[in-house]
Amino acid sequence: MDELLLSKIRLGVIAELLNAEWVAFSDLHQATQATHGNLGAHLAKLVEAGYVAEEKVFVNRRPQTRYRLTKAGRSAFVQHVRDMQRLLKGESA
Repeated sequence: MDELLLSKIRLGVIAELLNAEWVAFSDLHQATQATHGNLGAHLAKLVEAGYVAEEKVFVNRRPQTRYRLTKAGRSAFVQHVRDMQRLLKGESA
């Protein structure tokens, strides 16, 4: 299993990004109910791993940080789900 995806918050972030083009930090904050600092730290780990891309833009003249799932992040998530399914079935990886 991917240890990076064992965190409830990081897994929640991936779930929010799965079917979205870009998701704003504020929307991820609302979805995960994590503190700003905690969410920022978890997002930094996902960005560092290459699972999530970060972009800073202006919306209505206000700065916004938004995120999207990368191909590497999607692949890691799919593999993580497969590993969890094997675990549930009692199979070894």
